[in-house]
Amino acid sequence: MKADCHMHMVLDGIDWKNAIARHQPTPDDAFIHKTLRTYQQAGYTYLRDGGDRWGVSARARELAADYGICYRTPLSPLSKKGHYGGFIGEQFDALKEYTALVKKQKKNGADFIKIMISGLMDFSQAGVLTEDGLSDDTIFQMVSIAHQEGMAVMAHCNGGRNAIAAANAKVDSIEHGAYLNQEALAAMAENNVVWVPTVSTVYHLFGKGRYPDDQVTKIWESACQNISAFCKLGGLIAPGTDAGAWAVAHGSDEEALLLKAGATEECIQAGTGKIQGIF
Repeated sequence: MKADCHMHMVLDGIDWKNAIARHQPTPDDAFIHKTLRTYQQAGYTYLRDGGDRWGVSARARELAADYGICYRTPLSPLSKKGHYGGFIGEQFDALKEYTALVKKQKKNGADFIKIMISGLMDFSQAGVLTEDGLSDDTIFQMVSIAHQEGMAVMAHCNGGRNAIAAANAKVDSIEHGAYLNQEALAAMAENNVVWVPTVSTVYHLFGKGRYPDDQVTKIWESACQNISAFCKLGGLIAPGTDAGAWAVAHGSDEEALLLKAGATEECIQAGTGKIQGIF
């Protein structure tokens, strides 16, 4: 049976603003039912949502059992003010506020905590991120605070420095992980961090015309090199499409792309098993 360890019920892969508006003022049950049926028909039995602040993923969790799907959500992602993530999650300024949000999420039934610690890939320029990310100390504190509350931590994270800081803080999973270096891959492997590369967000850009294909090719090749190297280090990888992101349809097959990118079935099975065990 299949797992998608990173998806977004609130989004539709077409237009994020219209997708979010669909769920105002309350989650659109018809859309959620339709999407859950899509996953059920594709053979999925486990979904891990990246969360949203409108209650869409929480509502999907309520309905998922009827489709034979184990559904996990952080409720809403947590991001620092002035940094990436405010469009979809809750924000904080000082770590005291972050601690209060973690406790609130736990009380409200979050299955885990999702933190945003870096920017996005600039798909028009290979190797470039939209921002450098949070400080090493802030990353360490965010992971530690959530762990102290007994919560596993999923981290939206790109860039080698950010991944090293998160891995050394013993984050449970790193999502996306664009432009990692050898030191980051080694730190992740040594700390048994599961990497969810979400290569669907790159592969499905080919031929769409939104970004230059030569830049998309460079991003894809960078991901392939790192995935292959990580598996050779004994690293753990799990399939997560980031479904709902532009051009990534719900029910897409990330595992096939991971194998195409150089992952082994062994590291995928191990990573997926760990995700399902702790999230």
